Amino acid sequence: MSRIGKKSITLPEKVSVGLDEKTRLVTVEGPKGRLSWTLPRQVTLKVEGGELTVGRETEQRQLRALHGLSRSLVNNMVEGVTKGFQKKLIIEGVGFKAAVNGKILNLALGKSHPINFPIPEGISIVVADNTKVTIDGIDKQLVGQVAADIRGYYPPEPYKGKGVRYDGEIIIRKQGKSV
Repeated sequence: MSRIGKKSITLPEKVSVGLDEKTRLVTVEGPKGRLSWTLPRQVTLKVEGGELTVGRETEQRQLRALHGLSRSLVNNMVEGVTKGFQKKLIIEGVGFKAAVNGKILNLALGKSHPINFPIPEGISIVVADNTKVTIDGIDKQLVGQVAADIRGYYPPEPYKGKGVRYDGEIIIRKQGKSV
């Protein structure tokens, strides 16, 4: 049995989990919002008291993989509606900065034009000191994807360290040309 899949998920007090048997749609509702996801066929979900368990019907290889994945995704949904998720980005470089205008993140990353990044629904972005970007949301996948998209506009380069990097990311610097 899957090591991750056999662990039960403890439900906090203010979180409710529902499963529509017909469409296999799992909905998790909590203080921060509501998330839904379609459970794969042959994966079962049981709510017993304050515990949530994920099981599987057979021992097929693909189903064993989906068992652990399903448990992780449901656990991320429970954690998202209670605490939420956060990613921090740091912008380094002369003249590099960011600002939020309504539902658009304006990035000046040394290109000939400013980059306007539309902020998706369910995500909040806060910019501090023009160089520290904090991305908050309840959907872990969406928060990570938004952070990766912003970082993708100008990934950190190894010579001067300019670019957009994750907070805590270590950039190995290369030595430049010697004259």
